[in-house]
Amino acid sequence: MGLYCDFLAQQEQSAANILGAILKQLISRRGVPEHIRKAFQKARGEFGGRGLLLPHMVEILKKTITPLPRVFICVDALDECTPKNRRDLLESLREITRVSPITRVFLTGRPHIDGEIKKWFTEAARIPVTPTYADIRNYLEMRLEGDTDPNAMDDELRADIMGIIPEKISER
Repeated sequence: MGLYCDFLAQQEQSAANILGAILKQLISRRGVPEHIRKAFQKARGEFGGRGLLLPHMVEILKKTITPLPRVFICVDALDECTPKNRRDLLESLREITRVSPITRVFLTGRPHIDGEIKKWFTEAARIPVTPTYADIRNYLEMRLEGDTDPNAMDDELRADIMGIIPEKISER
């Protein structure tokens, strides 16, 4: 299962919605089990017709994942979630992996959330990925070539961008 967190959709990316997307991927090949169908119908019938609350979603996921031989959950760009949603999601994923130790979680995000991940997954292996000087230059070239207002930049500014940014960002 995998999903991508989008900065522009932060309000929709609650932990319950993210876990719901994971659940949907888990059951999409086999059909919706009756206990899941009933849980969603019950939540829809309650005040406000809301979806499942986070604790219920976690319980359903645990029940769905536990009998499976192996599950991989991938969440890309976790740093794009709001801090509260990120905390709720990490806590929920830890609870799922506690009950189902064969479940593997793969998270990506920028370095500033590393401490949060360590808090919930103390045994996690971390693999820092840093762009190379050439990667950054190639990216900048591509973006500058696609500039819709080429007159907004002179050669000196372009040279500064191409010289300073790759040097500051890369681990050269």
